[in-house]
Amino acid sequence: MRKAITIATRRKVWTSFAAIMAVALFCALIVYPNLPSAVPGSSFFNKFFPRLGLDLQGGSHLEYQADLSSIPSADQESALGGVRDVIERRVNAFGVSEPLVQTSGQNRLIVELAGIKDVNEAIKKIGETPLLEFKEQEITGPVALTPEQQAEAKQYNLDQYQKAKEITGRLNNGEDFAVLAKEFSDDPGSKELGGDLGFAKRGTFVPEFEKAIFDDMQVGQITQEPIKSDFGYHIIKKEEVRGEGENLEVKSSHILRLTKDEIYNTDPNSQNQNWINTKLSGKNLKSASVQFDPTTGQPSVNLEFDDEGRELFAEITKRNLQKPVGIFLDGEAISIPTVQDEITQGTAIISGNFNINEAKLLAQRLNAGALPVPIELISQQTVGPSLGKISLQKSLLAGLIGLIVVCLFMLAYYRLFGLIAILALLIYAMISFAIFELWPVTLTLSGIAGFILSIGMAVDANVLIFERSREELMNGKPLATSIEEGFTRAWASILDSNVSSLITCAILAWFGSSLIKGFAISLAIGILVSMFTAVTVSRTFLRLINGRWFSKRLWLFTFKDLVRKEDK
Repeated sequence: MRKAITIATRRKVWTSFAAIMAVALFCALIVYPNLPSAVPGSSFFNKFFPRLGLDLQGGSHLEYQADLSSIPSADQESALGGVRDVIERRVNAFGVSEPLVQTSGQNRLIVELAGIKDVNEAIKKIGETPLLEFKEQEITGPVALTPEQQAEAKQYNLDQYQKAKEITGRLNNGEDFAVLAKEFSDDPGSKELGGDLGFAKRGTFVPEFEKAIFDDMQVGQITQEPIKSDFGYHIIKKEEVRGEGENLEVKSSHILRLTKDEIYNTDPNSQNQNWINTKLSGKNLKSASVQFDPTTGQPSVNLEFDDEGRELFAEITKRNLQKPVGIFLDGEAISIPTVQDEITQGTAIISGNFNINEAKLLAQRLNAGALPVPIELISQQTVGPSLGKISLQKSLLAGLIGLIVVCLFMLAYYRLFGLIAILALLIYAMISFAIFELWPVTLTLSGIAGFILSIGMAVDANVLIFERSREELMNGKPLATSIEEGFTRAWASILDSNVSSLITCAILAWFGSSLIKGFAISLAIGILVSMFTAVTVSRTFLRLINGRWFSKRLWLFTFKDLVRKEDK
């Protein structure tokens, strides 16, 4: 017995136990639905919540088929991706919880709208052909505001300042800058990029913004007081610095809250500017592609127009030298480049501080408005919220009943071993649900099925360990030695079964539909957590009971009389 105890000293065992309890407590706080504000850290833990798929909270599953017959085969994948991006931007406008838009096969698009109220309006909006427009600025005279407008502007500016302070507070509590920028920023050029403005030299931004990032802030710092400019209130994060002297560049991100000064243009010396349509549109754009500067390797987007577009673009660039030209997709600006030269050859380059992913995304969006890719709704499935609620209740009830039955069996058959397995299963459940919320994983009926199946696999690992340990006890070996031998001999079988299951999950997730992917991901998470709980949690708990007191009461582990002569 002493030899077995030296394998894992009591100090190490208790250290492992404390670490397991700390992990379990952290996960329990994540899973707990709504901690009281008096609990330390409640603002962090309460921001996590389970995300439910449309089959649990109601919604619609739409399947579209894209007509790619007029698209060259080399461009079909990019064209389909562009349409997917346009649809995703459209459905996000409905305020749907966790919308899913993905391609399937060579010409299919799957759209899942959980919690959607007006399905017909969504279908109508999704099916519209993407509209790509090139606009220039119309400059009119100064705007004189009425007293009512001035009072409204003052109150609006105060509200925007308070909103900016609220966002800053959320950032200080650990929330992600890019996520908040996508949700709250009023800057169309950087909103979809999480507020990212890329690298820029002095002279690029307005003076107030430039002073902050070049002179006042440190790398990684977020402004605690909103920076006011002619555009509104900026919450700025200084990301990175490169170069020196005249070549010094700063990478920054910002969240912009527009003020009425910008919306109404209240400065009497300024001019009101509106975007107006030109005759140039997506039908004149032959293609958009990513290319790289041969000297710097910096990615940019190349535009190629047809004959009519070449003439229109030449006129636009001639009258807008050193002025911005807006490119709008579905009424939202996706790029506002400044014209550097008159362009008469029918090709143009949009350059800037792009990374490769940003350049690809812009090219994809431009192609979405240029390439004629009509889509047709071929399948629609709608789940009502009441039906989704019933499905959720029944699935949770089924899972609870299954868990209780498994726990009773383990307790009745394996006795103290079974009690330890139940404790490990509870920790397993908390860790799994915490991962679902932290990831986050959108739970569907198939996902819950995968989780319930993983419970069985977690129990299976414990069964292998317990049976091996009982065999060693029956052979007359001491309790501590039997426990260690049980884990050692069962590990190969546990590893083989779980690795083969993980390979199956990977295949299902790679090739399966959204429902199958949900099942595979939930099952894979459950398998990985079950390996941790079986090998680490159960083992630690068993090592805590390998003392002499339990060695004299082996009936706690099995029905058979295993009391040895030396223990009498």
